[in-house]
Parts: sequence; structure tokens; C-alpha cells
Amino acid sequence: MRLPIFLFCLFFAFAAQAQKTSRVTINHIALSVVNMQQSNFFYREIIGLDTIPEPFRDGIHTWYSIGPKTALHIIEGAPATKTYYKGSHLCFTVPSVEKQLELLRKHQIRWEDWQGTPFGVTLRVDGVKQIWLQDPDGYWVEINDARE
Repeated sequence: MRLPIFLFCLFFAFAAQAQKTSRVTINHIALSVVNMQQSNFFYREIIGLDTIPEPFRDGIHTWYSIGPKTALHIIEGAPATKTYYKGSHLCFTVPSVEKQLELLRKHQIRWEDWQGTPFGVTLRVDGVKQIWLQDPDGYWVEINDARE
């Protein structure tokens, strides 16, 4: 009976150590955009991200903080907007989906629920509210009110 408990404890000790020594983390996500000004308005004013210093200072890069030591890089130079699948999206959590909807209405920005119903809101089984919208280049963005 003691051996299984010992193996159980040994397994969790190794698993905990593996988590501490993992060197892989996300650094940034880069999106190519057609119009930097439109994209900056969207990510700063509509999504609510804060800019962070970017080293290039060439007028075609804007960096946003999206978490501890994690950034979203907006890079001007895409030749055209594209059509993207909604399942491939960025997701941001906000304190209130209702307040986000007010902001979207104010700026006349369309959103939809997961099924594609215009101006719909999806309610997950765990009570989290979700909406989807597209940035000026067609990238899908989910907004939800998930709590940690």
C-alpha cells in the first residue's frame, strides 16, 4: 500500500518540477494590417488595449500589451483584407460585456453570437457571455466576461 502512495507523490513532484522549468511561453502575436490608423483605433479605443514601446519606430508597427510579458504586434503592410474562419480568433476578457456592447453601438460596430446571429450574445453553459466581431482587416475577435 505504501508503494502506490510513494509513486503518486513522486509523480506529482516531477510534474511540479517540469512546470517550473518549462521555458516555452508566448511572447507575441503579430497581425498584418492594411491600414495602421484604423487598426490602432480598433485595438486601442474599441478593445481597450494599452500601447507599449516598440523598438522599430518606423511608423508601420504598433505594440500592445495583452498580458504579462506578452504583446500584440500590429504591422502595416498587408496587401488586402481577407476572410477568416471565426474559430481562429483572438479573445479578450472584459469586466462587462454589456458595457462593451454600449461602446460597439456608439461606434456602430457589428458583432454577432457564435452562430452568426447579428447583435446576438452567446451564453456558455458556465454562464460566460461571449460576442464576436471583426477588426478592420477581418480578423475575428471574441469578447467575453470570463472570470479566472
